[in-house]
Amino acid sequence: MGFTTPTLAGGSTVDLPDTLLGFILRASRWHQLALAVLSTGVFLLTIAPIELQRRIVDDTLYEHDFRPVLLLALAYGGVAILEGLVKLLTNIYRGWVGESAVRLLREKVRLGLHDLPAARHDSMADGIGLSMMVAESDDIGGFVGNSLSEPVLQGGILLSAFAYMLYIQPFMALASFAVFVPQLVLVPMIQGRINRRVSRRITMLRQVSIAVTSSPVSAGSEEQTRRFDSIFTLNVGVFVLKFSMNFLMNIFYHLGVTCAFGLGGWYVVHGEAGIGTVVAIISGLSKINDPWGDLVTWYRDLTVTQVKYRLIADALRAIPAA
Repeated sequence: MGFTTPTLAGGSTVDLPDTLLGFILRASRWHQLALAVLSTGVFLLTIAPIELQRRIVDDTLYEHDFRPVLLLALAYGGVAILEGLVKLLTNIYRGWVGESAVRLLREKVRLGLHDLPAARHDSMADGIGLSMMVAESDDIGGFVGNSLSEPVLQGGILLSAFAYMLYIQPFMALASFAVFVPQLVLVPMIQGRINRRVSRRITMLRQVSIAVTSSPVSAGSEEQTRRFDSIFTLNVGVFVLKFSMNFLMNIFYHLGVTCAFGLGGWYVVHGEAGIGTVVAIISGLSKINDPWGDLVTWYRDLTVTQVKYRLIADALRAIPAA
């Protein structure tokens, strides 16, 4: 059967932006700016521990003086606590912004349903409205809190960590980072297949809601069972694609660590680098891998949320057929 998107036939006058970006700006324009500033502070604090770690290792091995090691260790702990506090504040703020967006979107859906003439309040309209208010709005609002601050934070960590690695050992940094390049092709390709399944799943869930609100007979029909089977199949397909992508990303990361260990060992043996430098490169790769994975997750959430928002916006703007 085809996967057509049911709509709230009624020509709602609810003023909802056409795009997800428009909704984000309307719901949280200035809060996004404040979150971006806090995120910048977090990623600037993230790089300092790598340099402190390198100096602690080298001072311990080569200087044989405990006092500077102790001072560096205390500085490391202080920076880690400060970074954690700023990150805590950022995460709480993100949550508040996201919940505010959920509340706004649910109110828009409620107004859209309220605008419908009494004759248009059938099981289809009420079922779609229930799905949009209960589940779909929650997912979209949750993304709003991370929409700008997440790429600023994770992108800043990734770029600053890579710049630091280039500074201390350019060739090792380039060789280790090169293994991430294939993901630039694989991730969008896999994500496109995930998005198609998500769109079909939302359509199916709306059809389930329509059946539930129409009558107990249709709610328990064989057609409803077939919808549940289709949703199951779509969800399993999403899991397979998502975890396959995570598997590939993990493999590429460990290939990068392998390069770092091999080249680093060669440099140390030939006296061209200290052990602290190798430790810093490995730590830098970890600092790159985590935000890279978070950026991929953010991209995945962005594309999926765009699909969900478009379905809600289309439903609220739908014009009834003549």
